[in-house]
Amino acid sequence: MKTKVKSVFHEGAISPSFIADCIAAQQHRTEIGAHDIFLGQVRADEIENKIVAAIEYSAYESMALQKFTEIQEKTREKFEITDLQIYHSLGKVPVGEICLFVFVCAPHRRVTFEALEFTVEAIKAEVPVFGKELFEDDSYQWKVNT
Repeated sequence: MKTKVKSVFHEGAISPSFIADCIAAQQHRTEIGAHDIFLGQVRADEIENKIVAAIEYSAYESMALQKFTEIQEKTREKFEITDLQIYHSLGKVPVGEICLFVFVCAPHRRVTFEALEFTVEAIKAEVPVFGKELFEDDSYQWKVNT
């Protein structure tokens, strides 16, 4: 089954109200018994005596969208889920703000945990989204995912 990924990229930080609206939109779906979310937040890491102030995200968008679609399809094939939503920031996201939001819904809780971990790990390993760590002193370096 081909999954169409909609609105994966979100300009700037992903707001708490956006997250709440996504969750609230599922309340009418009475076959759902569990939700699980992952929120990736920008940390104020200290690297070589410099503090990260923000991360500026960019992507090879067409390839990234293809990878997001593949990950959604693999997750849906592997797990009995009701819904899977993925949102990733592009542009500048200050420390303390959300840059990745993954939301899984299913009839039962265990599958949401497993599907969420599978999805997030695949995103980190496979999707060509790049982060430039912007330091408080206006210098920067490209972020390496771990």
